[in-house]
Amino acid sequence: MKIVTVVGARPQFVKAAPVSAELRKKHEERILHTGQHYDEKMSKIFFDDLQIPKPDINLGVGSDSHARQTADIMIGVEEYLRQEKPGLVLVYGDTNSTLAAAVSASKLHINVAHIEAGLRSFNRKMPEEINRIVADRLSNLLFCPTQTAVANLKNEGMNKGVYNVGDVMFDAAMKFAPIAEQKSEILKRESLSPGDYLLLTLHRAENTNDIQNMKNIVSALVDSQKQIVFPVHPRTIKYLKQYQLHDQLENSKLIKLLEPVSFIDMIVLEKNAQKILTDSGGVQKEAYFYEIPCITLRDETEWVETVEDGWNCIVGANYDKILEAIINFSPDSPQKKHFGDGRASVELCELID
Repeated sequence: MKIVTVVGARPQFVKAAPVSAELRKKHEERILHTGQHYDEKMSKIFFDDLQIPKPDINLGVGSDSHARQTADIMIGVEEYLRQEKPGLVLVYGDTNSTLAAAVSASKLHINVAHIEAGLRSFNRKMPEEINRIVADRLSNLLFCPTQTAVANLKNEGMNKGVYNVGDVMFDAAMKFAPIAEQKSEILKRESLSPGDYLLLTLHRAENTNDIQNMKNIVSALVDSQKQIVFPVHPRTIKYLKQYQLHDQLENSKLIKLLEPVSFIDMIVLEKNAQKILTDSGGVQKEAYFYEIPCITLRDETEWVETVEDGWNCIVGANYDKILEAIINFSPDSPQKKHFGDGRASVELCELID
C-alpha cells in the first residue's frame, strides 16, 4: 500500500524514523514535510547521522497565524494527495500540520492513522489540544501511546480502531541515545560535567506571553543559585528582552544561555542533567525515558503517568513551587512500563493492512 506520512517539525521526523523503517519493509511510503517549523539544524547531517528518511516534498509553508498556516498546509497536502493517491495518510501528534493533513485526507475519503492519539491536557486554550481532538475524530486508526490515552478516547465515545501500541517516542529515544552519546561534544564544548547542572527549556505561549509567569520563572532560576543550562528558543528570547528579563539571566554567573542546540546535543544534555525544567511535553517524556527528575512549568500535563510515578512534578509558573522543586524534588519510586517496551513502531505497522 502507498502511505503518505505528513510531518511538520523536527520532533515529528524523529518519531517517524523508527516507524518509517518498519513501514518500508511492506509498504511504499512518501514523506511530506509541510515546512511548518523551519529548522536550520535539520541539515544533511541530521538525516545522515540519524538515518532518518528525507522528505519527498517540502511545502515550505513557514510561520503564520494558526488559520493561515493551517489553510496553506491543507492546500498543499490536498494537491499532493490527489497526485499520489495513497491508501493511508499517517499523522503524528498535535501540530497544525497534523490537523491540516487529517482534514485534507478525510475530505478526499482517504483513511487517516493518528500516532500519539488520545492525549489530552483538558486545556482548550492550548491550540495543540484542539488539533488533537479534531485529528482523533477524523482518524480511522488511533495508535495510543498509553492506556490513559485509550481511556480518554473511550470517554469521548471512540472505541473503534483504537490500539495501545506504546510510544514511538520511546522507540526513538532508545534508538538515538547511543548515536548521540557517540557523536555529541556538547558537554566538552560548554565545559559541563554530568550531573552538575539543571537543564531548562521554555517556549509555550502560556508562559512566554505572560509577563508575570516569566518574571516568576526567571526569579526562581536566579535565586536557586544552581548551574542552569538554557538553550533558548528564538521566540522566548524575544519575550525575555521585551519584558527586560534577558539581562537578568545573562548577568547571572550560574545560568548558561545557549543558542538552540541540535537534536543529538539535546539528548546528551538531557541524559546528563541533574534535573530538567520544562514546559515541553516531549522533553517531559524524554526526561522520564532517561530517568532524570522533571519539573514541569505548566499547570497540567498530557503525560500524567510521569507524575503518578513520581518522576515529574507540576509547578506551573509559581515562584515558591519552582524553587522548592529545584532544591528538594527527588523521585522515590521505580518507574513502570507505561510507554511500552520500545516496539511501538513494530506493533502499529503490524496493524496497518
